[in-house]
Amino acid sequence: MNVTNRREFIKKTTTTAAGMMLSAPVIKAGFGNKSPNDIINVAVVGIRGKGGMYGGGGHYAVYSAMPNVRVTTICDVDEREFPAAIKNIQNIGGNTPKIVVDMREMLEDKDIDVVSIASPDHWHALHAIWACQAGKDVYVEKPISYNLFEGRKMVEAARKYGRGVQAGTQRRSEEVVNEAIKFIHDGKLGDIYMGRAIVYGHRGDIGRMKNSPVPKGVHWDMYLGPAPYRPFNENRFHYKWHWYWDTSTSEFGNNGTHFMDLLRWGMQKREHPVKIHSTGGFYVWDSDQEIPNLQTATYEYADGTIIEQEVRSLFTNSEFNSKSGCFFYGSKGWMYLGGNEFQTFFGPKDEPGPSMKAASPELPVLKDFADAQATDSVNIRPLEFAHFKNFIDTVRTRKWQDLNAEILEGHMSTSFAHLGNISYRTGRKLTFNPYSEKFIGDEDANSYLTRNYRYPYVVPENV
Repeated sequence: MNVTNRREFIKKTTTTAAGMMLSAPVIKAGFGNKSPNDIINVAVVGIRGKGGMYGGGGHYAVYSAMPNVRVTTICDVDEREFPAAIKNIQNIGGNTPKIVVDMREMLEDKDIDVVSIASPDHWHALHAIWACQAGKDVYVEKPISYNLFEGRKMVEAARKYGRGVQAGTQRRSEEVVNEAIKFIHDGKLGDIYMGRAIVYGHRGDIGRMKNSPVPKGVHWDMYLGPAPYRPFNENRFHYKWHWYWDTSTSEFGNNGTHFMDLLRWGMQKREHPVKIHSTGGFYVWDSDQEIPNLQTATYEYADGTIIEQEVRSLFTNSEFNSKSGCFFYGSKGWMYLGGNEFQTFFGPKDEPGPSMKAASPELPVLKDFADAQATDSVNIRPLEFAHFKNFIDTVRTRKWQDLNAEILEGHMSTSFAHLGNISYRTGRKLTFNPYSEKFIGDEDANSYLTRNYRYPYVVPENV
């Protein structure tokens, strides 16, 4: 789909969503099942955080609020999460979902059309590949993979089994982003010689915790899955798994992927960079955290263009530094893209050019939900609604080419995190063959392209 058509599609999607829901501002039981016809049945894997309510932008919240979409199954390794999730889904969609701990148990269910994955990074590939092999279409959160090998296997599985697989880089479904990308592709900034991604977001000290017994209801072996076995530790569990190399792709993968995806799209990079150099470290805190809280990387392409990335999880005042977001630098001017807006500047004095801010369409209010976190209402978030709707529309049409963030795009964009992390962990600048997806003359660096999988949680060479 070209940029213009994609933009028109997204505009219609958002307008339709807003118009449909303005007539029913408060979600009532059964809202998601207005019609018994053509219902898409969804299984959500990972129901805490992004898989749940997530302030109105989580998987089961958005799916349950869609007409003719029903969350029929929820899967999680922590059984303590089920009661709140069941209550929420009942209140939004009017149905009671089945509960499953081991995702494989639900793959034989022919009534499930879609598997939507919000599990930790180290599980994304296996969950997605298993779902494709079972004939399900897949939505998978960013970063789509734990390493480069996994991302390529996910693309191969989608192609082999003819499945639509959408990556959770939802900014591709935002109207402002599409307008900004069109502006760049139309040549209005000139030739783009550099892009820069900045991700500033404070992350607190997780401290140090001793290992402890596995809590009742937690399936720890299943949670670890492909990762090495470790004794249970609260610092390695809910959300804090982001701070350990066994399970995380660092903040480069967690939040950096969103902006690197937009830079690659705007700069029309359909291949990997050839030189990568990353540096940084862990500062300020004395804790169990392994990944850096300050990390930078430079990616150089064969044509000489550059993409830079900086992630800072420490104290930062963006007013006096720089905003988080994307920066495109061209021969005519430059653009800031982020925070639901873009701004352009031209000439030696940075004269303001065209700009755009996102509208805020009203979408439904969810009241009295189990994990609303001390609030009495949660708004469905329009950006996530648009992105999930784009996915569901392609499930119906079988035209996966219309996906706004198809799995190959997800793989290419997630690869920035993997390449940057490998340079950081080896401590040197690396040279990469973008066609073989291997480092040149560096077996140490190549060893990070995959992992030693813990049986039986093995990502297969042949999917």
